[in-house]
Amino acid sequence: MHTIHILGLGAGDLLQLPLGVYRTLKEADPLYLRTADHPVVTELETEGLRYESFDAIYEKYDDFAPVYKEIAETLIALAENASVYYAVPGHPLVAEQTVQFLIEAEKQGRCELSIAGGQSFLDAIFGALRIDPIEGFQLVDGIGLDSDRLNMTEHILIAQVYDQFSASEVKLSLMEKYPEDYPVTIVTAAGATSERLRTVPLHELDRSAEIDNLTTVYVPPATEQTQRLKEWQTFREIIAKLRSPEGCPWDREQTHESLRPYLLEEAHELLQAIEEEDDEAIAEELGDVLLQVFLHAQIGQDSGYFQLEDILEAISDKMIRRHPHVFSDVEVASADEVVDNWQAIKHQEKPAGESLLDGQDRYSSSLLTSYNYQKKAAKAGFTWKDADGAWAKFEEELQEFKIEVANGSKDQQLDEFGDLLFTLVNIARFYGLSPEQAMVQANHKFRTRFSHVEQRAQEDGRTFSDYTLDQLDSFWNEAKAGHGEDENHETR
Repeated sequence: MHTIHILGLGAGDLLQLPLGVYRTLKEADPLYLRTADHPVVTELETEGLRYESFDAIYEKYDDFAPVYKEIAETLIALAENASVYYAVPGHPLVAEQTVQFLIEAEKQGRCELSIAGGQSFLDAIFGALRIDPIEGFQLVDGIGLDSDRLNMTEHILIAQVYDQFSASEVKLSLMEKYPEDYPVTIVTAAGATSERLRTVPLHELDRSAEIDNLTTVYVPPATEQTQRLKEWQTFREIIAKLRSPEGCPWDREQTHESLRPYLLEEAHELLQAIEEEDDEAIAEELGDVLLQVFLHAQIGQDSGYFQLEDILEAISDKMIRRHPHVFSDVEVASADEVVDNWQAIKHQEKPAGESLLDGQDRYSSSLLTSYNYQKKAAKAGFTWKDADGAWAKFEEELQEFKIEVANGSKDQQLDEFGDLLFTLVNIARFYGLSPEQAMVQANHKFRTRFSHVEQRAQEDGRTFSDYTLDQLDSFWNEAKAGHGEDENHETR
């Protein structure tokens, strides 16, 4: 096994090349280049530089990963017989995947490396853009750029933007977070005599003719908060500001307890938007629900009990634990098996309490609590074999309620009416229906129809008291007909 000597060609032309690297290149034999498309190579060719490039390998594949892998494996094979010299653009340890493959092979004992750096393109970029990296910067790969990983408050340098297609992909990724007119700078051949800088609106990034293998795209920090509204940290800053001494008096006064009704209200408004299949409204209502989550997180942080990171850690850990078929080696054959695994893991994490009904209460909804109770009891075998038993119980409770209405006290009537509702929830369970959602839909239906009745009355310039019940009923039936509903589906 012989040494693979790795050299950096620098970021620009021959004047930037360190003297030691220059002399080694001139004497290297054999010398291999990842690509001959570099200003230093062009200049050294006039001095008689002899080399072999791997440019032909690029034609064999549709993406870069197998190209870089084959180059690394070829170099390792060549080094079995003699030492070889391998030169790459820029610095060998900055954005150079072939070198990373070779380093991994070195750790496995498959090769020996010697690395001599040329000037990194970062040095030239910082000089060209006049920016100080201590302010914070990110160097990211334009191939497969993930906008979620970008910090909009830092200087962002995007490498591997080598043609219009890759520039288009970068543009689309950036526009997931940045405004379409956000200024970006295209830097070509930084540090060389042919250095070019051009600032364009983001939406024009892929229309520039000045894009080649020496191009880097620079995205400056988004200093204005209004430019960062698509970033999570911005929303967190807004909530913290609202809760601060300089913020909003109402927000400062809120507690976990005082916010309970708002969370319930926002959840129901979201359910309504989903029911109406209104995507724009769904997005808006999800934002309102998210506001409640962030408010509770900020209250927890202000009180010193927990913060948003604790919430994220808890739910992330739970999702990983309860999805071993995704994050581990457990295999499942169906969605039902996924549910069974989930329940089994949940039972291990939360041992059963003294009662099967422990943990089934839902503060926000007595209907949902009733549904949970009956579902839990049914799993233990405490239920009828089919819906006929539930229907019979409903008839029994209905008669008992009628008797109390005729002769009983208010407390007795309330008790029997509760039993009647409880049996209706049980019937819903047998048919796989959500009583909570059914009530949401019924309320929405009533509001829609009653609004039509109000509108018809206003059109005639009269009040409700001016109409008979039959006349108002005719307006109600108009509303039903307008929604294509059958007369047998009355809701009142």
